[in-house]
Amino acid sequence: MTTKKINLRFSVLTALILFCAFSRIIPHIPNFSPLGAIGLFGAAHFSKKWQVFLIPIAAIWLSDLFINNVIYAQYYSEFTWFYEGFYWQYGSYLLIALAGLAIFKKVNTSKVLAGALASTAIFFLLSNFGCWIGSTIYPQNFGGLLTCYAAGIPFLKGTLLGDLFYSGVLFVTFAMAQVKFPVLRRVTIEARN
Repeated sequence: MTTKKINLRFSVLTALILFCAFSRIIPHIPNFSPLGAIGLFGAAHFSKKWQVFLIPIAAIWLSDLFINNVIYAQYYSEFTWFYEGFYWQYGSYLLIALAGLAIFKKVNTSKVLAGALASTAIFFLLSNFGCWIGSTIYPQNFGGLLTCYAAGIPFLKGTLLGDLFYSGVLFVTFAMAQVKFPVLRRVTIEARN
């Protein structure tokens, strides 16, 4: 019974993350995305560390494959496994999941808000740093870095709104599902003597 409960919980968590990752195909304002939120959600609810990092990254990558090779196929000359500079974004999602592990010892509204704000900051700082480093657009000095961050500010609003919205959707949906279906609650295994 416990194994079935764990498998059902894992399956529901994974399905929610995949669903959110693929919601990126819905028209939205720039940077309004579920990607930071799914890292936080995974960190708060998966029981194994490998799941916290692998499941959200795999969902992001699968949605990237679809978006790059179906929706934006006309912009690529061949099948695209990874887009240029993907490692900066993926690195930020891994750091967001790591931050989520530190934030979510217990899930509550203030921690979800703190996680969404941390997610926005991590993504903004790392992705814009990645845009700047080695850039031919921005001078490779401190002033160029600041200019790059300034150019990213208009996109910050979309990132924050996406992190807040999708964190709310994921955490509230799963909390409601746990109330309705107790089998989705975390299994605690007591130590036996």
